[in-house]
Amino acid sequence: MEELNVPYRQIDIGGKFGRLNDPEYLRMNPNAVIPCLQEDDFILWESNTIIRYIAAKFGKDSLYPSDLRERASIEKWMDWVGCNLFPPIKQFMISFIRTPEDQRDPKMITQSLTEIEKLLKIIDDTLSNQQYLSGNTFGMADIALAPLAYLWLNVEIERPSLPNLERWYQLLTERPTFKKIVMIEIN
Repeated sequence: MEELNVPYRQIDIGGKFGRLNDPEYLRMNPNAVIPCLQEDDFILWESNTIIRYIAAKFGKDSLYPSDLRERASIEKWMDWVGCNLFPPIKQFMISFIRTPEDQRDPKMITQSLTEIEKLLKIIDDTLSNQQYLSGNTFGMADIALAPLAYLWLNVEIERPSLPNLERWYQLLTERPTFKKIVMIEIN
């Protein structure tokens, strides 16, 4: 919504704000996770579904291409990010960031890191042939990947060099919306 200059009201829930298990929130999102979009009496959850909905409603031909093949190529990456990359990054973040150091499972962390590196290599290879994950212009797939890349590239760990991913990330850091919405404290 920020990318498309669509007015909205944000209610902070989850993390340090709590309230994920409040009955009112659970009526909107029974999964007790964020994000959740409420538009009048319409409620939608699942990050990439929300991205698609907003892009289709407000960003036709900018974020939501009318060309079916172009849109399918972008949506392929959105689904890949959610199904393949998100689980090991979530596991790593819980195991490494949110778990006290003396309670961490080094084996689980190593497994997560290995899987993440393998998956990010796929993205790095893809970005060797195009400027954005969405193709030659910024789009929905970039929005889906942005928070995960931010986490990965801003946690104090040793990581392999992925020059194309790093170039792509640099482009995002120049976007005001990325600075405002994604570049927040990691906790």
